[in-house]
Amino acid sequence: MTSAIANLFTYRELIGTLARKNVSVRYKQAYLGIAWAVIKPVTLMLIFTLMKSFIGISSGSIPYPILTFAALMPWTFFQESASDGVNSVVGNTALIKKIYFPREIFPITSVATKLVELGINFVILAAMMAWYGMVPTVYFLWAPVITLYTVLASLTVSFAGAALNVYYRDVGQALPVLLSLLMYASPVIYPLQLVKDKLLTQQAAGDWSHVLYTVYVLNPLAGIIDAFQSVVLRGTAPDLEAMIPGVSLVAVLLPLSYAFFKRAESYFADVI
Repeated sequence: MTSAIANLFTYRELIGTLARKNVSVRYKQAYLGIAWAVIKPVTLMLIFTLMKSFIGISSGSIPYPILTFAALMPWTFFQESASDGVNSVVGNTALIKKIYFPREIFPITSVATKLVELGINFVILAAMMAWYGMVPTVYFLWAPVITLYTVLASLTVSFAGAALNVYYRDVGQALPVLLSLLMYASPVIYPLQLVKDKLLTQQAAGDWSHVLYTVYVLNPLAGIIDAFQSVVLRGTAPDLEAMIPGVSLVAVLLPLSYAFFKRAESYFADVI
């Protein structure tokens, strides 16, 4: 992992160039351009708000539309950066065959590119907060830390997935489907507090309630989404107990994912 950090500095200009190219290519022929970065979370927010009127999900004191949009921001960033990261090596076949540089640059660039779209969504969130008369507190300073954690979670999937996708192209096709399913196991449509009430307070699963809750928060997105909503909208500190299982999982899997990527890197040009 130390070599990956060193490469970030050494090849920072290349990462910047590739990131600009990714943004340009992605939206060059799109009539709405980069507005597509906003359309997806806004559309999902509207759909979930409509669903809420039928299902009756409680959002507490926070208006449900902005609570959902705040959940969709880190989720969409994670989903799209992980998906693009997994396809990043295969998508740059010509470049890989022409010149050598550390191949982890491709997944890292894919994740960095999505930070641009996340920044745009921050502007939309700020406008929504102004509309609802919500003012950020000092706890908003946690937002960059939570964003960094989301980046690391994305890279955990991207490194291993990108290496596997070189050998088994089904990985790149299957991952978006799997991540879409994972959304329903993350507090996007419903708040994490609802899961806590069901499992920890009401003991809905009996003796297995605490175990199931721990398994649920092993999903890094569970802690990420709840923490982001708390520091930005609720004006409270993140629930560290809900974050620790996911943080621990990422801390273990990220170095393993990177080591797997570097081990497979030597054969990329031959297999592709």
